[in-house]
Amino acid sequence: MTDPAAIAQRVIDLAGDRAEAQATVVTGESALTRFANSFIHQNVADTTRVVTVKISLDGKVAKGTDNRSDDAALSDLVDRTIEAARLSPVDPEWAGFAPPAPIPAVDNYDEATAAASPEERAARVKDFIDAGRGTDAAGFCDTEAMTVAFSNSLGQQAVGRDTRATIDGIHRVGTVAGSAHQTAQALGDIDGAAAGALAAERFRLASDPYDIKPGEYEVVLSAECVATIAVFLGVYGFNGKAFNEGQSFLEIGKQQFDQSINVWDDPFAPGSLGVGFDGDGTPKRRIDLVRDGVSQTAVHNRKTAAKAGVESTGHGLAGMEAFGAFPANAFVGGGSASVEEMIASVDRGLYVATFNYCRILDPKSQVVTGLTRNGTFMIENGAITGAVTNLRFTQSFVEALGEGRVLHLGDDQRFADSEFGVGLVRAPSMHLSSWNFTGGAEG
Repeated sequence: MTDPAAIAQRVIDLAGDRAEAQATVVTGESALTRFANSFIHQNVADTTRVVTVKISLDGKVAKGTDNRSDDAALSDLVDRTIEAARLSPVDPEWAGFAPPAPIPAVDNYDEATAAASPEERAARVKDFIDAGRGTDAAGFCDTEAMTVAFSNSLGQQAVGRDTRATIDGIHRVGTVAGSAHQTAQALGDIDGAAAGALAAERFRLASDPYDIKPGEYEVVLSAECVATIAVFLGVYGFNGKAFNEGQSFLEIGKQQFDQSINVWDDPFAPGSLGVGFDGDGTPKRRIDLVRDGVSQTAVHNRKTAAKAGVESTGHGLAGMEAFGAFPANAFVGGGSASVEEMIASVDRGLYVATFNYCRILDPKSQVVTGLTRNGTFMIENGAITGAVTNLRFTQSFVEALGEGRVLHLGDDQRFADSEFGVGLVRAPSMHLSSWNFTGGAEG
């Protein structure tokens, strides 16, 4: 059996009247072209089939997974998961399976990306490398095409598919490096030359870095840095589990951000990634998280929604239920300023290309510590005048985006690499009045 929807329904049929069941089947292909020392050294492809079943027996819940889809394997998967449920304790927060509901039409899929050849990825790698001749270039270009099918005992069924392409790399000589990243739904939208040129320019500017004193600096943050901010706000703040447990900064209806800040979650915008339903089978929809600086809502899966006495917002994350619910298609609203214009408006401050190794210190206040990496530059009198060594920061992300502290939003909103995942957030560059740097990379 190869059809994902048929496999999912077969799992439900095998459970029959012995138990309530939910089945998710993910099939597809991913391929990776990796390069180092300015040469391609690896090209790999992988075919995926993962069958996951969740069984409920009077509030006792268990989950099982297999990569086979023949009838004998599916029957064995169902049998052993039912037995595991029998031996499990009752889950007092179990909210049951999703009822039938229509799934919005969305097809975030590009046929050319699904069929992309190694040569097509290699061409983009070559463009990246050629943009920085004389350096050691390293990174990867990959493509992915996945289909997800869902079915449960209550009659909910859904099928969706999506594609993704990424190029990510550095130009480096010795310990000096500059990086760049692009992610898109279609490989045709990936510009290896532009990414390579940005990484090469950051490398060129990063030569001969010098130390500066820790302190509060005006900053221009790249889209990657802003994406990391958004991820922390989502995972530790807009997460329904954190909100229910009183661990979130979120105060619904309160202006917690500058009026220019808008954050939302939307899998249906053109060029988005992902499918139209979540890991529970609940339909997704656009959710406003921050509107004109005012916090709007937390996002929920079925379990966190039941505890909060609200409906699920379609943010169940398959395999990550213990972490709660958080935005998976997040956007940070952009503005009209170019990066060059933002830099030109700074008398003395820093441009930061990438954050690295960020860790939450206090979820309630969103104080995070982390490092800068692959490009931290001094801005003086409206121009970058040199590179500084990597810095450690300790900063409340909510406070950093507070009223009056967001000076400009960039016109370069795009998918940006973040601390926890590729292409997780579509974000712009951002000009902030202050960022708290607390030391060098070693402390």
